[in-house]
Amino acid sequence: MAEWTAAGERQYDEMRAFARLIGAAKLNDAHFHHLLIADDHPLFRGALREAVNGLFKRADIGEAGTFEEVTDLLERGGDIDLILLDLRMPGVRGFSGLMYLRAQYPSLPIVVVSANDDPAVIRRCMEFGASGFIPKTLGVEALRQAIARVLQGEVWTPPDVDLARDDDAESAAIARLATLTPQQVRVLMMLSGGLLNKQIAHELGVSEATVKAHVSAILQKLGVDSRTQAVIAAGKIEAGQWPHLPAR
Repeated sequence: MAEWTAAGERQYDEMRAFARLIGAAKLNDAHFHHLLIADDHPLFRGALREAVNGLFKRADIGEAGTFEEVTDLLERGGDIDLILLDLRMPGVRGFSGLMYLRAQYPSLPIVVVSANDDPAVIRRCMEFGASGFIPKTLGVEALRQAIARVLQGEVWTPPDVDLARDDDAESAAIARLATLTPQQVRVLMMLSGGLLNKQIAHELGVSEATVKAHVSAILQKLGVDSRTQAVIAAGKIEAGQWPHLPAR
């Protein structure tokens, strides 16, 4: 009986906490929320839109199926309150999209929504500045709770994931990658795609000299000596792996 009572109390407390979170969101119904769902699967975008719609009476929910669409929407100056970002979509893989958005829009909350719920991936997303991480397997009510918390300025990750990390080398690598500017992130990912300086310059609308300057800065920040080493590091980032950058 005591066991049942304790379990019942925990469930009751969780329900009350959820009700408070949803209530807080409903109190802000006067605010018109602007969210962007970035995922290349239309069916999942639709399901996520339906789930998010249950949080607000007044909301504008945009959708993007490619990373280029994400950047286009943001560059138009749209007032976005939150991005729900998949790690893998056309134009970006792994952590590169998060790295770019975090550098370009440092005050914009980004929640990663991914099928890859490896604790190491979740830790890295948070270390790159994500405001939360939602596994695609999460139930609708838990998903709404997570989004509500982030919109209130909190951080949400699966409660069973330990965010602690004791790998100093990994910490140093993350810190160095986080110093890349948005343009340097784009150049690094284009390098990994096999583009030459001339092609990168054309894509970015800048001179080759500017691209060379970015490449030099990237090599210095990553602590590598060649474009090849930088490309290897970028390829691992895109693959959702972790580059073991040389110690400095």
